[in-house]
Amino acid sequence: MSTQYDRFLIGGRWTAPSSGEEIVLVSPNNEQRLATVAAGVHADIDAAVAAARAAFDAPDGWPNWPADKRAAAMETLADALDRRSEQLAQAVSTQNGMPVTIAGQLEAVFPQLLLRYYAQLACAEEFSSERPGLLGGQTTITRTPVGVVGAIVPWNFPQVLGAFKYAPGLAAGCTFVIKPAPETVFDAVLFAEAVAESDIPPGVINVVPGGRETGAYLVAHPGIDKVAFTGSTQTGREIATVCGGLLRPVTLELGGKSAAIFLDDADLDLGVIGEKLFAATLLNNGQTCFLGTRILAPRSRYTEVVDVVTALAASLTVGDSLDPATQIGPLVSSRQRDRVESAIAAAASSGARLTTGGTRPFDTGWFVSPTVFADVDNDTSIAREEIFGPVLTVIGYDDDEDAVRIANANDYGLGGSVWTTDPQRGLAVAKGVRSGTVGINHYLPDPTAPFGGVKASGLGRELGPEGLAAYLETKSIYQPAG
Repeated sequence: MSTQYDRFLIGGRWTAPSSGEEIVLVSPNNEQRLATVAAGVHADIDAAVAAARAAFDAPDGWPNWPADKRAAAMETLADALDRRSEQLAQAVSTQNGMPVTIAGQLEAVFPQLLLRYYAQLACAEEFSSERPGLLGGQTTITRTPVGVVGAIVPWNFPQVLGAFKYAPGLAAGCTFVIKPAPETVFDAVLFAEAVAESDIPPGVINVVPGGRETGAYLVAHPGIDKVAFTGSTQTGREIATVCGGLLRPVTLELGGKSAAIFLDDADLDLGVIGEKLFAATLLNNGQTCFLGTRILAPRSRYTEVVDVVTALAASLTVGDSLDPATQIGPLVSSRQRDRVESAIAAAASSGARLTTGGTRPFDTGWFVSPTVFADVDNDTSIAREEIFGPVLTVIGYDDDEDAVRIANANDYGLGGSVWTTDPQRGLAVAKGVRSGTVGINHYLPDPTAPFGGVKASGLGRELGPEGLAAYLETKSIYQPAG
């Protein structure tokens, strides 16, 4: 299959960019130029929004299709993505440094899982119900699609986090303008090819890659009815300000600085917990919003926990993201590597004790060795700010109550985990953590359960029936008695 990267999918057609704006893609593995691709500008967004509006407003448009017909079309998109699964994994890994094995497990399969889940949910969902009134008569409650959605997708999990938005939105009957990140255009075009090959009608999904200014234009566009964004908290605040002024619904999945709490009865055998601890703390080179990068350790076992976390980080294979043996690949850009290295330097100067890592393992590529700091104060920047790299801190605590207090003493609240051999005790501690999600002895978001954050980690929920509800508007139609 031949893929062209200098085109957009707008209104079901491959469209040439309206300007000469370009995005230069550089390999994080070797710093060599990969390609120069087209970047969308305002005129491209205008055309995409118009196409999505037409597909939504037409008498036979997407929201007026029966739920089972929409579901069948969604299944064909899942099938088209299945046929490209290996290409998608390779594309993502090439661009953002995600180890290709992880890309194959997540980016290549999770979107299809979500499409099929929401296709089934759409068929089972009640979009209209009757309710008897206290004042006589009855009320018909309808739930209808919110309209045209502007979806802004980040570079760290571009396929998965795109599907977080379009899968429930399609099931609800919404149409989309998707703006992929400029760092991940190859996989975005492969996704657009799958859309064009599927039974999704023209204009229901439009794909226009672009930079920050293009995203800002999409957020404020008068033809958009809802915004769905995943990215940094700073950008999320800016989007929230615009949407608040427009009274426009918005879902924001933002940053995190989650706590992984080891209780004093936790199993510290890496042979037992190693794989799950890695996934909960260092997945995708640390470029994952929900990771438990603050390790909270009981003082009675502090040294043991430091040793285990250090051993895990030091044992990981660092290398080219396209090598199946790689567990930690490069960071997405030189700018991101510089940011991570700056955080490491600040931690060292604050008195934290480096136990492993903190170096560049290779002369080329944007690599940082997995890094662990012990003796960290929860009030220092390394413990408070999201780093988005393979850097962990170990913080001591006195008892379960103190652990919860430290976990909650942070501006973020997206993920977290509790490690214990007593599930009921773990559940009690997890309930005390102020976060949108918490795992016990692992961390893995499930498609059937709502995902999202509190505090500076965002607004709204994705996944589960709640994710579908986020793309529906509720209307009450009052009918008199008799």
